[in-house]
Amino acid sequence: MGIPEEKPTGKNRSTNRLKAFAIALGGLVEAWKSELHLQIQTIIAIVAILMGFWLRITLTEWCLVVLSISLVLSAELINTAIEKTLDRIGEEIHPLTKSAKDIAAAAVLVCACGAATVGLLVFLPRLLERF
Repeated sequence: MGIPEEKPTGKNRSTNRLKAFAIALGGLVEAWKSELHLQIQTIIAIVAILMGFWLRITLTEWCLVVLSISLVLSAELINTAIEKTLDRIGEEIHPLTKSAKDIAAAAVLVCACGAATVGLLVFLPRLLERF
């Protein structure tokens, strides 16, 4: 058992929180620059947000859309972190490594299917009314 670290107080706590936020933002930027799927999902998210404004969706619908977007992007970021960690551990294609990567990708797929379903339920009726 190690010696417990001192908890930051006052100004140090704020500085540490800003540092943590900057590090997380840097991770987001790094992932966005290197991951094509994250870029595609971000573009889809922007389109969904623009459609929400155009179709004047309700507050509840906005909550569902934003939650769906957040879920898909978060799943993709976690998938990326898992893949990079496994790549760091070893270059050989071990059956457990392949399985872990496939399962992480499946989690993104489940989130994306759920988000697509929300998108259809929110946007399709309004689009059909307009056309």
